[in-house]
Amino acid sequence: MNITKTGVFTIAGRPNVGKSTLANRIAGEKIAIVSHKPQTTRNRITAICCREDTQLVFLDTPGYHKPKNALDSYLDRIVETSVADQMDAVILMAEPIPNVGKQEEALIRMIRASGAPAILAVNKCDTVKKPELLAVIGAYAAAGDFAEIIPISAKTGEGVEELLHVLMGYAQPGPQLFPEDMVTDQPDRQIVGEIVREKLLYCLEHEIPHGTAVEVERFSERDSGVIDLEVTIYCEKASHKSIIIGKNGSMLKRIGELARKDVERYMGTKVFLQSWVKVKENWRDQDAMLRNFGYHE
Repeated sequence: MNITKTGVFTIAGRPNVGKSTLANRIAGEKIAIVSHKPQTTRNRITAICCREDTQLVFLDTPGYHKPKNALDSYLDRIVETSVADQMDAVILMAEPIPNVGKQEEALIRMIRASGAPAILAVNKCDTVKKPELLAVIGAYAAAGDFAEIIPISAKTGEGVEELLHVLMGYAQPGPQLFPEDMVTDQPDRQIVGEIVREKLLYCLEHEIPHGTAVEVERFSERDSGVIDLEVTIYCEKASHKSIIIGKNGSMLKRIGELARKDVERYMGTKVFLQSWVKVKENWRDQDAMLRNFGYHE
């Protein structure tokens, strides 16, 4: 493949709109964790794909929302800087609801201030009928200066190829930024930590998983190819620690088994995973702890 053009695009939107599902669809494999809970994504994640002579690079960002702590403020700053950076276009993902919410209004203002072309991707188009979809398109067309409005379903793939085809038109002549077989620039250690955190989100209810962070203490490969992992799960309260561990360690074992299977699928080899739980009170409001967990500009 002879790459002669590249395009770099930010994907922005409110929490749970499907940004990470779209990033995974574009990359062709799971590079970003997903869950039904808000604020699943905590970092800017790169998804890469090549079409014809063009390499397309996407920056999946956290959901934009009203911050409640220092971690939330950090997540919003990621979105703000990702939109403000010189992108070839910014993709605003929206729910198929025929009114523009406050988060979307704020993002539209940011995109307009950046000067980048705005592409609206109305996600979950497979869940509504055409008249409802037309009402959504009309509401957003009146609210923002969108160069393109494309209904998609990141879950099923409907409309995604059309979106990529449109974005190819915004790519600029230049050399490729990443090797052709590369789908993300995330280190394996970071992906492994995120997989463990995804299982926390899946297995635990209410506020507990949002107060957790995962640190990969050991990531080593044996001569046989087997990978040894040691991870520490941090939470904010002793009561949360007991819930994460569960009766006789049952919950921690379940989380570990689910994570190990996904890590083995991602790494393509057998994995031995050990995990511990520690308490760090109010870590989401401590700058030193945020930096320690990799949440820093």
